[in-house]
Amino acid sequence: MRENKEMTMSINRRRFIQATSAIAAGAMSYQSRRATAQSPGELRAAFNGGDYAKACIEAYVKPFEAETGIKVTPVNEEIYMANLELMASTNSVSVDVIPIGPSTQMQAEKKGYLEKIDYSIYKKDELDAMVDFAKTPYSVGSIVYALCMVYNTEKFPTGKLRPTTWAEFWDVTKYPGVRTLPGLVSPPLEEALLADGVPADAIYPLDIDRAFASLDKIKPHIRKWYETGSEIQQMLHDKAIDLADSYDGRATALIDQGAPIEINRNQQKINWEGWSIPKGCPNPENAQRFVEFITRADRQAAFMQLMPYGPTNRNAYKLVPENIGRKFASHPDYLASSITTDAKWYAEVGSDGMTNNDRVTQRWNEWILQ
Repeated sequence: MRENKEMTMSINRRRFIQATSAIAAGAMSYQSRRATAQSPGELRAAFNGGDYAKACIEAYVKPFEAETGIKVTPVNEEIYMANLELMASTNSVSVDVIPIGPSTQMQAEKKGYLEKIDYSIYKKDELDAMVDFAKTPYSVGSIVYALCMVYNTEKFPTGKLRPTTWAEFWDVTKYPGVRTLPGLVSPPLEEALLADGVPADAIYPLDIDRAFASLDKIKPHIRKWYETGSEIQQMLHDKAIDLADSYDGRATALIDQGAPIEINRNQQKINWEGWSIPKGCPNPENAQRFVEFITRADRQAAFMQLMPYGPTNRNAYKLVPENIGRKFASHPDYLASSITTDAKWYAEVGSDGMTNNDRVTQRWNEWILQ
């Protein structure tokens, strides 16, 4: 999918575009098409484009149209914070539903750019089955993915000694091998703290100094700090590394192709994305119905068989074969030993006006050059 939509440091996979050229491009795009009146039986939904958009159309759009008679017009592009700001400031909201990550959602919520989710229209069994972190007042999660430990099984064969925790990943003497970790795309601070002995339930508030002190220990043993999902996938494919902190979807795709790698789900770092409704959109009621539809177990089960992302609705796992369900980060057996990324902590603003995300980014840029 995408490398981090909302943070420069990448809580998600789509980068949040901060460059002025990107903001200008977004502004031009939305100034050129102001919101137009639509009939009560329509809505416009953004789907990012590519294979992700195709999967959304098959799993969500077509069955939603068949059930409701509401016509959905796909908008195959990404919606960034700059787009939301422009639409809100010019009263030209032209899209009813947008995919969104937790950090962008919190920024947009604070600025009043989003409608509240109407949970009163959700069936209780569907809502109860959703993982708690995916339900917020202004967004509903629909996909879950993770960064997790991946082995080359030729170097670390099944039944032989292999690391199972981040503390063991950091132990280059007991577990020798070529390693890679994500760079600014998703700095492995949580992994570094786990490696240094911090309990999983005490990761946040994140001790930045301690995390970088732990990273100092592993730094000489990292062949490359990768910045994109395609980069880590290529390294795993080429057997250029023996141990990795990798996006689970990239590793799963290679496993399905027969690559000699295996995923360790213990202490995986979970991230997610969901859906929001821009305030002032032309069709808010239809948008509420569409977002509710997306979160149903049967729709998420259909989507997870088209794209390598886990569902937020745990009932979806009852609708797919067990061997398929175990490919995804949100499988119930994996959640207990997982770390959920705290986007709220990264978005917190200090007295100096900087967010924790800003501080991490600044510290990383200085550290990586040392």
